[in-house]
Amino acid sequence: MHPGIIAAATPSKLAYVMADSGRSVTFGELEATSNQGAQLFRRLGLNAGDHIAIMLENHWRFLQICWAAQRAGLYYTAISWRLQQQEVEYIVNNCEARVFITSGERRDLAQSLDGALPKVEKRYMLDAVAPGFESWERAIASMPAVPIADQTEGQSMLYSSGTTGFPKGIKRPLSGVAFGEIDALPVMNTLYGADENSIYLSPAPLYHAAPLGFSMACLRNGISVVVMEHFDAERALRYIEQHRVTHSQWVPTMFVRMLKLPPQVRAKYDVSSLRCAIHAAAPCPIPIKEQMINWWGPVIYEYYAGTEGNGFVQLNSQEWLAHKGSVGRALNCTLHICDDEGRELPVGEPGTIYFGGGGQFEYYKDPDKTAQSRHAHGWSTLGDVGYLDAEGFLYLTDRKHFMIISGGVNIYPQEAENILITHPSVYDVAVFGVPNEEFGEEVKAVVQPVDMAQAGPQLAQQLMDFCRSHLSHIKCPRSVDFEAQLPRHPTGKLYKRLLKDRYWPTP
Repeated sequence: MHPGIIAAATPSKLAYVMADSGRSVTFGELEATSNQGAQLFRRLGLNAGDHIAIMLENHWRFLQICWAAQRAGLYYTAISWRLQQQEVEYIVNNCEARVFITSGERRDLAQSLDGALPKVEKRYMLDAVAPGFESWERAIASMPAVPIADQTEGQSMLYSSGTTGFPKGIKRPLSGVAFGEIDALPVMNTLYGADENSIYLSPAPLYHAAPLGFSMACLRNGISVVVMEHFDAERALRYIEQHRVTHSQWVPTMFVRMLKLPPQVRAKYDVSSLRCAIHAAAPCPIPIKEQMINWWGPVIYEYYAGTEGNGFVQLNSQEWLAHKGSVGRALNCTLHICDDEGRELPVGEPGTIYFGGGGQFEYYKDPDKTAQSRHAHGWSTLGDVGYLDAEGFLYLTDRKHFMIISGGVNIYPQEAENILITHPSVYDVAVFGVPNEEFGEEVKAVVQPVDMAQAGPQLAQQLMDFCRSHLSHIKCPRSVDFEAQLPRHPTGKLYKRLLKDRYWPTP
């Protein structure tokens, strides 16, 4: 399946709509503009396996460009416009993009890259034309709106969000199949009950793997998509009601934001159309998920996977209620929990999570990082720590590099974060290790309070006491600092290193 097949049968069917602006695109329009884009790429000399880079907000043409690259067999690298100049420069050069596409809204950042992208042959801008750029709209307008002769499946090549260092390009091999031979409907249908009448809400930035992947999979199979330009907790509820959304994909931070809304605001909106609300990207605190299931019903699905595509772990609400805290069981791989020497650990013992038998990937132009992600048996890891129960359900503990070693004891800060986020005065929280002369490290919490006016020693003590009432004291923060806003990516990932670096001396 692909949008062209849907366009041939029902050209006026809604492909996607931008939630805030109301700008809509039909499958007929998506087919025509993606064909024009693919024709342009061929006219520029791009062939299957070549790369383009896209730096856009959730623009109404974003998905058109991705489909143009998809049907031309290209790798397309979507880049966060929130990155700094040197990070964007690194990604565009590292992926060897021959074409760079941005928008007038991103003009300042885009123009700062002038002279820094030697391998880019063409630069295009949407909605405006800045020096050094050509109009994307004008460029495709002269192209025929028919498929190129050699359509073949491309795919995204995204970069890690850089929460622990410089972004890594995650490259998976192209399938090599003709365009349209990939079919994501069995997964969407079998796991999530989606069909051509479903409506999917995408509340997150499209440059992130899950929103882009789910949106592309839905469009491939005729499922209409509602794209939020920016996430807002109340507006998300309004759009569910307005569009009668059946399927959606979230991160736990979004759940927290919606649950922190006043009860009367949450009660205003009818969310009964939801049949499936998928979440991933970070561990979800048990009380948060319990509240979401109580509110939305048993429509919450969770999965654990990475952009690397090396494995997929999943469970539904009923399975989670029987295994609270789990992220599910492996569907397309075998899970192995190993110690630092690579030895497999017994049930219940935490260690590095490895996937066996899943998809292949490499960290682009970084053989050392690729090798570090591999076990001697060929299994691969995302660097997370967790354990399995007797029934094969996986429980995440934390990222390995976030582990705090205090007096020889291993402490995973996710445990304290999961407790503190449930406190009514806490809007967001990060827990990490800071220097301690006696123990090497001690536990620190940095909190974004619901009301910054409450920040101070009294609230700090309340939060430490609250944490100690639920966890062993050694796992709890010995001090709490306050910030008006934590550096969190819109996809929900926390840039913890930006906070942690403030407390550690520069090497």
